[in-house]
Amino acid sequence: MIAWLLYGYGMTGWADAYDSVNAPEAPGGARHAMWLLAVGAVLSGGGLVALRCRIAGSVQLAVLGCAALLFAGLAARR
Repeated sequence: MIAWLLYGYGMTGWADAYDSVNAPEAPGGARHAMWLLAVGAVLSGGGLVALRCRIAGSVQLAVLGCAALLFAGLAARR
C-alpha cells in the first residue's frame, strides 16, 4: 500500500512538471495518502493492540505512522 501510494505521488509529480498552467496536484495526493495511512495505522494498529497482539500492533502503528509522516512532509514541501 505504501509503495503504491508513493508510486502514485511520483507519477502525479512527474505529470505536474509538464502542466505548468494548472496548480500542482501532487501535494493533494500526498495529503490524501497521509490521511489514509494515519487512519489505517490507528484502526489496524489499535485493533491489534486491543486484541492483545501488542508487538504486531506496535509494528503496524510504527510503520504506517512513519509512512504517514513521510507523506505529510511531502505535502508540506511543495
